[in-house]
Amino acid sequence: MSDVTGAAAVTGAPARELIESGFALENADAPLLHHGLNLADIAHVIDLRGRRVVPEDAARQLLTLLLEVYVTPADDFPYDPSYGEAYNSREHYFASRLGDVAGWLHAGRPRREATRLALRLLLRRQLVELVEDAAGFVDSVVGQAAAHAETLMPDQTYLQQAQPSTFGHYVLSFAYPTLRDARRLLDGLAWVDTSPGGAGCVNGSRLLEDRTVIAGLLGFDGVIEHTRDAMWQVDGLINILATTASMLSNQSKLAEDLEIWSSGEFDYVDLDSGYTRSSVLMPQKRNPYSLSIVRGASGILIGRLSGFLAVVKSPSARSDNLIFAYGEVPRSLDLACRVTRLMSGVVRTLHVNASRMADALTSGFTQATDLAEHIVTVCRIDYRTAYLIVGRTVREAAAKGLRGVDITGEMLDNASIELEGRPLGLAGHDLTPVLDPRLIVLTRSAQGGAAPEALAAMVESCRAEAGALHAEAARWKDTFDAAEEALLAEARAITDDTQEVAS
Repeated sequence: MSDVTGAAAVTGAPARELIESGFALENADAPLLHHGLNLADIAHVIDLRGRRVVPEDAARQLLTLLLEVYVTPADDFPYDPSYGEAYNSREHYFASRLGDVAGWLHAGRPRREATRLALRLLLRRQLVELVEDAAGFVDSVVGQAAAHAETLMPDQTYLQQAQPSTFGHYVLSFAYPTLRDARRLLDGLAWVDTSPGGAGCVNGSRLLEDRTVIAGLLGFDGVIEHTRDAMWQVDGLINILATTASMLSNQSKLAEDLEIWSSGEFDYVDLDSGYTRSSVLMPQKRNPYSLSIVRGASGILIGRLSGFLAVVKSPSARSDNLIFAYGEVPRSLDLACRVTRLMSGVVRTLHVNASRMADALTSGFTQATDLAEHIVTVCRIDYRTAYLIVGRTVREAAAKGLRGVDITGEMLDNASIELEGRPLGLAGHDLTPVLDPRLIVLTRSAQGGAAPEALAAMVESCRAEAGALHAEAARWKDTFDAAEEALLAEARAITDDTQEVAS
């Protein structure tokens, strides 16, 4: 057995199976990371040059080539799994152009560091995009909530009529989880916007004694303090995936409701034709295809979160913790952005059948809770007894084909006599205030209720918070753009010096 552990020279080519599985897997993610790899390499060379680690001429040659590669589309760059992972493909290409000069890129960092940086550079822009899309979804929800503040409907639990409400109050309930998830994404952004640069494999490098330089060149807010943690941490990725899955699961709930309510059996809503697809066999059918995409995407993200958790339970400092993250996390965020924009369009263009909702409301017994509470306050009996009296009254009314609005004081008295042996004394009383769904909704004026004035306050609050998210996303974008422009300007200034000297 060799005394050399992990450092034996590799003399043979990689196995075909390794190329077709591992290296091909990593190179498939290269287009996602291409932009960030270029920026990370440029920053590294500028840092090395500033420390006089790399010779001036070598630094200029490297930066000239890196600026060329920066404007080369990922699909045009020769990423090739036969050379290894994406970093190795880049190394092979750089060596083919510059010879040994390309070797200076290795100084002070392992191959994984550039990829770690590239991932964070990508994720921070994706997170900002998803925050912006989440705010757009809230905008759509708020628009419908304001438009239907007085559109009466029977709200439901367990797909059964519960209490009188409005469609505006119902739909606005989906804004709040989205706003909370957007704030969680910004927390995730704060984690992403820290630099692992200069961390080395586990304990840094004697060549890079100041890790803040790379962080500053790439526009990171700071550095990850502990070098081993910096190179191998994954908890923030779990948080991002979990929050993304949560955001789409909220949209999936709404999508499932809308799919049920757009059926002929309910006919509460109609999707705009642009978000449906016709059946090729049955002429009468238009299927809510977009809602299937939303529900399916939610399931996909739940699966990716579970899969990633299974991967990262390995011992510490293992490559598999992040090999799979390079593709899974960015693709999850991209899917979440596209689906959130889809759901925003669904909500924004949704047609609400107010008359059908009102008919369903008046034909049911959603007044039962208010009726029981009325008995408690007027007749001074406990709620359980009132509950039983109203329950018996509702069952007898339903058996006779009556509706909630048809219940009378006499019916309640009869039920009370059967259960308690005495009437409530409600015969001849006007029960309109506790039977009319519209009047019931108007009583819900407390904070968070469905009364128009309470709903209007929530609409304005959600609209303002969505606006703040839009503004924050724009600020982050400007920050990232400015950092990238400054980095490229510095690299170009160095290469321009070379050209001036040559001329």
